[in-house]
Formats: sequence, structure tokens, C-alpha cells
Amino acid sequence: MRTAINLFKAFGPLCLAAGLGYLAESGEMINPYWIQIFQLACIIAISSLGLNLIYGFTGLFSLGHAAFYGVGAYTAALVMKSYGGESQYVFLAALLAGCAGAAIVAYLIGVPTLRLTSDYLGIATLGFGIIMKVLFDNIDSFIPQLGGARGMTGIAKMTTVPWAVVFLGISLILVRNLIHSSYGRALVSIREDEIAAGTMGIDIFRCKMAGFVAGCALAGLSGGLYAHLYAFLHPSNFDFFKSVDVLMIVVLGGIGNMSGTLVASFGWIFLLEGLRVVLPPEYIEFRWVLIPVLLIVTMLVRPEGLFGFREFPFLSGRDDE
Repeated sequence: MRTAINLFKAFGPLCLAAGLGYLAESGEMINPYWIQIFQLACIIAISSLGLNLIYGFTGLFSLGHAAFYGVGAYTAALVMKSYGGESQYVFLAALLAGCAGAAIVAYLIGVPTLRLTSDYLGIATLGFGIIMKVLFDNIDSFIPQLGGARGMTGIAKMTTVPWAVVFLGISLILVRNLIHSSYGRALVSIREDEIAAGTMGIDIFRCKMAGFVAGCALAGLSGGLYAHLYAFLHPSNFDFFKSVDVLMIVVLGGIGNMSGTLVASFGWIFLLEGLRVVLPPEYIEFRWVLIPVLLIVTMLVRPEGLFGFREFPFLSGRDDE
């Protein structure tokens, strides 16, 4: 009963936000620009939850998260463009296809790389991310519909506030339930001490693969939502710096902390766009000076992240909260 109450307290505001977003989109109650920024924040939060599952809970240092984001985006866009028109059912199928495509690629990449540890795994995933960026630039040689370096156009604009909020809520529930399951405890034990976890009988490689694939599947889902939010894809949207953005969100919110990741995702996106509005046009690039300074100060003052080890009650896994 307490779990149901906590979930209602958590997702009641999300449902309210989805309803208000729908009314705002329909009746111009809010500036459409900020509605789109809210949708982007939801999408980035989904992707960041995926990386937190990989890095924060499983302890796998990945620098290629944007590549799986791109795989999901291009896969979903291709499915929707080929079969969907503006069908909501095909849109859902396209998102699932993007999610599955990223998961399959993650499995194929994970087989040779997940036996690596620490910085070696980071370098391997970084190399994969660079390879995928080059592939996205030249993929029109194989699949002309994807556009290559020119970018992919003609994508149906299907992502709305309700869809973004619903998928963020689903992602939170899935990650929460996974982390507080026996599989999740195994992932955390691997992060803390891989040798001790293996001694206790945990299948290290299998659990690493499960965490990696699940996190990349969330990146694929967020990529599909992104593609149908902006209706245009370009390989520059999925370069190394996009991976760093998500990594910074995870570190800023707190490694292995779902609540911090959620708050930091919205804070990061609204800070970027807020500075774009506040700063004069000639000083807009100073955002990239102010934001690193903010990160440095945060790491000095709160090295454990904004939330540390604290979680919102509905994410803590304890029914008595």
C-alpha cells in the first residue's frame, strides 16, 4: 500500500505535467520553445538514467553513450519514415525498434569489450563512438534515406509532452525495479568489488552484459524520441561531446543516484537554454565558460554529487518512507 502511495506521489506530478503540456501545446498557454525544452529535458533524463545504470550502478566506464543514442534515433526514424506516416501505433513500434536496435548493437559491442575494465573499457567505447560517428556521416552510401552528412529530413514530428513524460515515468519504474531486485544488487556488488562478487557466485560477465544492454536500450529509446521531436537528424548530434554531456549529468547528480540524475538532467538543459536567453547574442559562447566553472565548484563543494546517497522516497525501494 505504501509503495502505491509513493508511486502516486511521484508520478502524479508527472501526469499533471503531461496534461498541462498537452493543454499548452493545444492552446498556446506556454511559449512553444519552452515546451520543446521540457520535452528535451525528459529525453535527456531517459538517456542519463541509462548511463547511470551502466556507470553509476554497474561501474562500467562508458564514453560512447551517444553512439547508442544515435542508433536508436536513426532506427526509429527509418521505421517511422518507411511505414508510419503519422500513425501513433507505428510510432510506438518505431520507438521499440530503436530501443531494440541499440540493445542489439550494445550486445555485439559488449561481447568483446566488457571483459575490459576501468579506463580500457572507456577507451574501447570511445573508439566505438568515433566509428559510429563516421558511419553516420557516410551511411547514405548504404541506406540513402538516412541522409549521411547532409542529415536526415522528413521525419514525422510525433514526440509530445505526454509521450515524453510517460516514457520518462516508465524508464524510472524500470530502472528502480531493476536496481532494487537481485539483479540490481548483483550489479552494485560488481561495481563495489568485482573479485568479491565473483567469489560469491555472481556471473560477472552476464550481469555486466545485462546492465550494459539495458542502459543502452534506454539510450536508444531516448534517441527515438529525440528524432521525432526535432524531425531532423545530423551526425553531429551524436558525437563524443554528446556523450560527455550525459556523463556530466550523471556525475553532477551523483553516481549511482536516480534522483540526482533526474534533477540534474532538467537543471542542465534549462541552464543551457536559460543562459541562451539571458546572455546577449555576442556573449552566448560564454556559456561554455560559466558551465565548467559551475561544475568545478560543484565537484569541490559536493564531490558526491547533488544528492549524494539520498533518493526520493518513490525511488528508494523502501516501503516505509
